[in-house]
Amino acid sequence: MLKKITVNQVKLGMHIHEFCGSWMDHPFWREDFVLRDPADLQAIRTCGIQELWIDVEKGCDVEVAGVTRQESEARIDATLVQIAQPKEPPPKVSMAEEVARAKKICVTAKSAVVSMFQEVRMGKAIDHDTAGALVEEITESVVRNPGALISLARLKSVDDYTYMHSVAVCALMVALARQLGIDEQTTREAGMAGLLHDLGKAVMPMEVLNKPGKLTDEEFRVMKSHPAEGHRMLVEAGTVGDIPLDVVLHHHEKVDGSGYPKGLKADEISLFAKMGAVCDVYDAITSNRPYKSGWDPAESIRRMTEWSTGHFDQRVFQAFVKSVGIYPIGSLVRLESGRLGIVVDQTEKSLLTPKVRVFFSTRSNTHIQPEVVDLSVRAGMDKIVSREDPGKWDFPDLDQMWGSVDLF
Repeated sequence: MLKKITVNQVKLGMHIHEFCGSWMDHPFWREDFVLRDPADLQAIRTCGIQELWIDVEKGCDVEVAGVTRQESEARIDATLVQIAQPKEPPPKVSMAEEVARAKKICVTAKSAVVSMFQEVRMGKAIDHDTAGALVEEITESVVRNPGALISLARLKSVDDYTYMHSVAVCALMVALARQLGIDEQTTREAGMAGLLHDLGKAVMPMEVLNKPGKLTDEEFRVMKSHPAEGHRMLVEAGTVGDIPLDVVLHHHEKVDGSGYPKGLKADEISLFAKMGAVCDVYDAITSNRPYKSGWDPAESIRRMTEWSTGHFDQRVFQAFVKSVGIYPIGSLVRLESGRLGIVVDQTEKSLLTPKVRVFFSTRSNTHIQPEVVDLSVRAGMDKIVSREDPGKWDFPDLDQMWGSVDLF
């Protein structure tokens, strides 16, 4: 049960559900957590907010008249013991194992999203239970190994773009939410937001949506209506929460105010809309589109870094890079040894030391026996010196080099 209280009523052991006011008004990146650190308690009392919501079913209630101090403290201690033993996340599985699962998820996810868009075009509301089950399946894959599904969803055909883009952004939102330390339930809401963020495109004219060339000013005006259209349909259906509604409407806003539909800027844009903006752009520029080929993942991160001052929230963008890597899976890189390789997995040690499948020597200008090199355990022996433009090399099977379970 939710209860609104003033900041002077906050006690350790309470489950903070939501702060009243803008998320920029308080020092916490996340909400929906149990207050256990005295430093956090002091921060809440001094940050300037006046009220907040607590969930008394997940944590302590305000002290009730007639309850002794000892009884109250005992209840707090019991709550802290309970929340001090969080649910253990499943261990990260190998890239090879999760690629096999993720391929199956992509097939079923595409079918589900195609059906969802078709129903919307016919004027029907989305099936929230089906969408929720899909988000759950995608979330579980990301928890097991985030790189597998995120990278596979990027390898979409031009015809599949609209549908698989929704799947990819869902997975990216989940990975970013986990990087930001957002709780499980809200992470799933962020995933739902990613899945539905482009729902408004279901009612865009197909000749505009799939146009292979540059849009005219009028066509672009039509396309810019898709956030409002998606938001309208979800409001009328009444089946999703505030986070998906917010992201659907505002994922094209930019922190410098040059985005649409409202021209919001900086702290006028919510955390989740800022997350949606980063995830949407990354998948869009790394994917093949009717009018251009997708950029290499590492090149995409570099270009987004150049845009980030005016386009993205800096802290959100930095967390995003941590979630996908400086050299995301599928990036073509050159090692100090002169070998070229494709990034096949990230490692825990550093964003600069992924696992790379080397296959070509620039010194002899010839293919070599493929080998997976874990740069995190080869410190001082080899390292990445640069990203490489795949367009400069005749490597037609780059995507197959990391996407096959037989290669690890």
